[in-house]
Amino acid sequence: MTAPTTTRAVRRRVTVRGTVQGVGFRPYVHRLATDLTLSGFVSNTAYGVLIEVEGTPDGVARFCDRLAAEPPPLAAVTGIGVEDVPVTAADAAFTIRSTEQSPGRTQLPPDTATCADCLRELAAPADRRHRHPFVTCTHCGPRFTIATGMPYDRAVTTMTGFPMCPACAREYGDPGDRRFHAQPVACPDCGPRLRLVPAAGTDIRPARDGDALTAARALLAVGRIVAVKGLGGYHLACDATDARAVDALRTRKARGGKPFAVMCADLADAERLAEVSAAERAALTGPRRPIVLLRPRPSNLAPGVCPGSPHLGVMLPYTPVHTLLFGLPGDPPGPRVLVMTSGNRSGEPIVTDDDEALTRLAGLADAWLAHDRAIASPCDDSLLRVRPDGTEQVLRRSRGYVPRPLRLPVAVRPALAVGGDLKNALCIGEGDQAWFGPHIGDMGDLTTLEAARRAESHLRRLTGVSPELVAADRHPGYHSSRWARQRALQLARPSPVFVQHHHAHLASTMAEHGLDGTTPVIGVAFDGTGYGDDGTVWGGEFLLADYTGYRRFAHLTPAPLPGGDAGVANPCRLALARLWAAGLPWDADLPSVAACEAEELAVLERQLTRNVACVPTSGMGRLFDAVSSLAGVCHRAGYEAQAALELEAVAHSAWGGDSAAYAFGVGPLGCDPAPVLSALLADLRRGTPAPVIAARFHRGVARAVLEICRKARRATGLTTVALSGGVFANGLLELECTALLAGDGFAVLRHGEVPPNDGGLALGQLVVAAHERQKE
Repeated sequence: MTAPTTTRAVRRRVTVRGTVQGVGFRPYVHRLATDLTLSGFVSNTAYGVLIEVEGTPDGVARFCDRLAAEPPPLAAVTGIGVEDVPVTAADAAFTIRSTEQSPGRTQLPPDTATCADCLRELAAPADRRHRHPFVTCTHCGPRFTIATGMPYDRAVTTMTGFPMCPACAREYGDPGDRRFHAQPVACPDCGPRLRLVPAAGTDIRPARDGDALTAARALLAVGRIVAVKGLGGYHLACDATDARAVDALRTRKARGGKPFAVMCADLADAERLAEVSAAERAALTGPRRPIVLLRPRPSNLAPGVCPGSPHLGVMLPYTPVHTLLFGLPGDPPGPRVLVMTSGNRSGEPIVTDDDEALTRLAGLADAWLAHDRAIASPCDDSLLRVRPDGTEQVLRRSRGYVPRPLRLPVAVRPALAVGGDLKNALCIGEGDQAWFGPHIGDMGDLTTLEAARRAESHLRRLTGVSPELVAADRHPGYHSSRWARQRALQLARPSPVFVQHHHAHLASTMAEHGLDGTTPVIGVAFDGTGYGDDGTVWGGEFLLADYTGYRRFAHLTPAPLPGGDAGVANPCRLALARLWAAGLPWDADLPSVAACEAEELAVLERQLTRNVACVPTSGMGRLFDAVSSLAGVCHRAGYEAQAALELEAVAHSAWGGDSAAYAFGVGPLGCDPAPVLSALLADLRRGTPAPVIAARFHRGVARAVLEICRKARRATGLTTVALSGGVFANGLLELECTALLAGDGFAVLRHGEVPPNDGGLALGQLVVAAHERQKE
């Protein structure tokens, strides 16, 4: 008789790196090992997840294969290490161990929208979490905005002050439950509480819990403005179909004409307001829930929601509070579309603290819908658009993305990059990873500077990066650059690495696309303002660039920028300065001339003639502003890029018809708009409509880009073009440039997850600074 064969057991130690904490990874591992009849354990550590698994060779091999192929929905595995270890036979079963305290680094997931299971519980009368405004599980809810440290455990979140009731504790401790170690887990018996706080002098009564939501919905229905506390800060909300309410919010917030974003009760409401493609639908309903820029349809929205914009910013509810604010079946009706704009005053960071909200939002809100779960870090809504090919271009990278890391194509020493003064977002990096902080905004005062300091501190705690150097913009007057100098004094390196603005823009594009920098690119960096090497304002740049440096190949012909910021706020003055630089007359019948008072024209002429307070600028954004005024579209700008945005809006309506393009003068060093301006004036006198003029200008810029990139290719042999800078947030221009360049054989690098505007600047600063250090 042949003796039965026996299969020797094996044991393997598996280390998993990536976003693997706070996403249900350990219970997933437990279920997988149990299904395969394996023993061992799984534990969180400071660098990720540690697993030891023991059993038959086949079972252990299948476990390792499935581990990478079938992670939980919110997990992002970036690396798995496997090593054989001695068999112990000490584990009777597979267990989940408590978190191990050890040196290292793991990754915290971003905040995510309420999942379908939690929404079902929210609406089910028999469920114990029926109408619970803070329902969450391992598949959804707050992470980044409640975490105060790592590894991610309840004790290092803002939920630490809410002891779990016995029922929640049972779920939290059960590996078979989807709330196993869900750190924000709570219920009506043990969780945070809502309250409605009326503004002083109103007839609104305070309320709590469900009554607070009912009262808030009723206030919105009668045209009141309510400050609503969300995941990463307060919103100011009002009925988007109520013109008086929208105008009141715009006036109180001193918003000017800047568009508002809206939140729709559901996808069907969004599709009634705007055209929604399949890719846009996926972006709207995905776990990140950003604001998505859509093409609006005729609707009953108040005119003041998005005046002059080619797009309507739309998002869907992403917290239980939002869902309940719109109402469940059977609730008293309320608005189906709400303006949801950041809870702040113009130029200030978003408000997160409840007491601060009552003071900083006083005079803006009629009531506050608040709760007692603290926000550890502000995190504004992300913003993106979807291109016709289905790819996304993120314009503001914040909630839903932060703190997800970006993989770097080159290794960097531990460093902090502080970005610029507009659309500020910090970036920390070490090794092959970089982490953006949340959107901070414009660095115009002490409150935004303090917000940046807090954002850096929070990011350091969550990533474990201790910066050894600081990178900043080269502009000597930037608030961010001054802060970088102060921050550098605290480190071993006493001075920051200052990076030229447009070099940083292009480096961010290269880094996002994984270029190692060994071969330069033809870089097209278009924006409004960037400090140039010659002390003038750059912004219409064609650079030959890698991470170590750049050469200015060509640029837009400069024109005077009269009055600095005052000039930027007056596109009509920019238009006249461009005409003056081109030697073209200020005829009285021109829209830009008619928009100015006689005294204003006289002062402007003296400024230009005597070169008083006139810095030369090659900014492409400023040319867009000037053309917007010349075409009669926008003469005075109430917010950044208003004139250019409205020019894009009118160009949309003529895009499918007339295909002509204005021709720039392309010479040895640059791109002269004088022929464009001459042709534009001739069109004006022929009565050519503004949309046609706008479309011809957009096409003219794109054709000039192609012509200069061809010149660069002939001169250098380079065939890769990187497009960056805030002007490439213009969908028409980016699409036309990409089509022309790709059709001519260029490889075109466009931004995706990293914003093309100054919100992506810090990533470029980070990789350029790393190469500066290598040269020392």
